[in-house]
Order: sequence, then structure tokens, then C-alpha cells
Amino acid sequence: MPDSPALEGDTPMLPLARYRGERPPAPDWFEAAVETPWETRFVDVEGTPIHYQRWGDPEKPGLLLVHGNGAHAHWYDFIAPAFLESHCVVAMTFGGMGDSGSRPAYSIETFGREQLAVCDDAGLFRNGRKPFIAAHSFGGLLALWTGAHHGDRFAGIIVVDTHVIAPGEIHQRPPDRNRPNRVYPRFETALARFRLAPAQPCENDYIVDYIGRHSLKQVELNGQSGWTWKFDPFIWRRFDLDSDTATLLKQTSCPLALMRGSDSSLVSDTAWDYLRSLRSDMPMHSIPGAQHHVMLDQPHRFIAALQKQLLAWS
Repeated sequence: MPDSPALEGDTPMLPLARYRGERPPAPDWFEAAVETPWETRFVDVEGTPIHYQRWGDPEKPGLLLVHGNGAHAHWYDFIAPAFLESHCVVAMTFGGMGDSGSRPAYSIETFGREQLAVCDDAGLFRNGRKPFIAAHSFGGLLALWTGAHHGDRFAGIIVVDTHVIAPGEIHQRPPDRNRPNRVYPRFETALARFRLAPAQPCENDYIVDYIGRHSLKQVELNGQSGWTWKFDPFIWRRFDLDSDTATLLKQTSCPLALMRGSDSSLVSDTAWDYLRSLRSDMPMHSIPGAQHHVMLDQPHRFIAALQKQLLAWS
């Protein structure tokens, strides 16, 4: 059991604290999905190992799944198997996050080149084929950069709950960090502190727990073993962003579709209407009962909407 400080603030925003390191009950479909075998692979991108996972037949059309800020490829372990009849599915982890290596500095261009390198190494471009991208949150911004600069190499991009600043709205960047990630003496203590960002409740504790377990790594501190978060806490201090979502969206040259959670705090109705005004050729899907973390809140509806859009482009 974790020590008492780990249980302070046991709220809907810290849903795992009450389980004290035990796994929440999960439905059969989820257990079967995460047990579906995948290949774990790495590709070197400008001196940094970039982690990705590949499911299915490499000869089928490619689908690249892209995570958001601070996340990793395992956010899609329970999503990818639903597409294996029609696609070779790849989920990647950006530099500075998950099991990928860190960099001294980050840029949207480097993240974009990581997407291209993963597609190339996984065989998604083989024989002139054009894969699809489905990208969540901050990953949607990075996918739009790829679509704006290399759209001729992709069959389509689905951007999922990626924020755009509508006229009159104010959006703050994630806060700069000046301290390293905290090291916890016990795994259970660390897992109890896992929370989603931006903060929101999620009814599917078993998904949050699964993601949280894959978000931690074991480290040595002062000769003792401990647990800490995998992501580089200083990414935003070292990140250079010179492009905005609206501009990249308009410049994306391949087919483009948008998706959001109907109750999203990042993509409000005002922002959704603004996005609609930027391009007239974009299918737009609003997922009922979902907040920003669409695939966690409504995994089946997310899968169905993504399948519907891929089929429409096939």
C-alpha cells in the first residue's frame, strides 16, 4: 500500500489513488485488445532513438497513430487492434516522451521529421504507398505541420481535439518547468499521482490505470531505486514553435478531417465553428459523451468515427 501522502487529494482528477496500486476491473474487450501482439521498434532520428509499435500486416495500407503532449504510443494499445483487418497500424512516441530518447532542444520540424522517419522505417511508404495519420491534441498540431510540408506523401490526416485559438480567445502554453520530475520511492505511490492533462474526470479507470503504468520508469537516486515519469519535464522550455494551428490547417495539402469530444474543454463550440470556417472541405466529427481525451472517454465511439472516416477516404 502507498504511504499516506500519496492519498492526499484523492479526487476524480486522481482516480487511481483509491486502488492503492491494484488494477481496476477491466472489460473483456479491453483485456483482449491490449494482449494483441505488437512489435516494439526504434528508429534513430538525428541522434535520438524514437520508439514505435507496429501491429498487423506491413503489406496493408498504413495508419499512423499519434499521441498528445507528455503521452506515448501505449495510449493506442487498446485502439490499434480494431483496425488490423484493413490496415498496418503504427503508434509512435515523440522524442522527450515515453520510451523515446530526449533532446537538448525540440522543434515542430524535428517532431515532424520523427513522424516521417517512423513511417519510413515501419514500411508505411513502401512501394509509393500513402498512409493515414490520426493525431490527438498536441500531436494534431505536429501532424498538421507534416500535412502542410509533406502532404503529398499521405492519404489523409484526422486531427483529434487539437486546440486552435479562435479570434477573441486566449490560450496559455503549458507552464515552464524549473524542476525535474519527482522521484517516488514506490511504484504504487507514483501511480496514485497519475492524472490527465488537461485535467478531467474519466469514467474508465482501467484505461487511465493502463496508461499510467506505461508512463512510469524505474530510476536510481542516491543509490536507491525509485519511480518517475518518462516525459522530459523541460520540453516546453526547449521547444521552438513558429507555426500556428490555423495556418497549418489551411496549408495541409492532403485530405483532412477533424474530430473532437463534444464536451471538450480545449475545442469549444466557438473554436469548432472557427475551425469550420477555415476550410470548407473538412469532414468534422463530434463524439458524444467525450471530453478532450476522446479515446479514453469513448473508445468505441472513437474507433467507429475513425473507421468511418478511413472508409470514406478509401
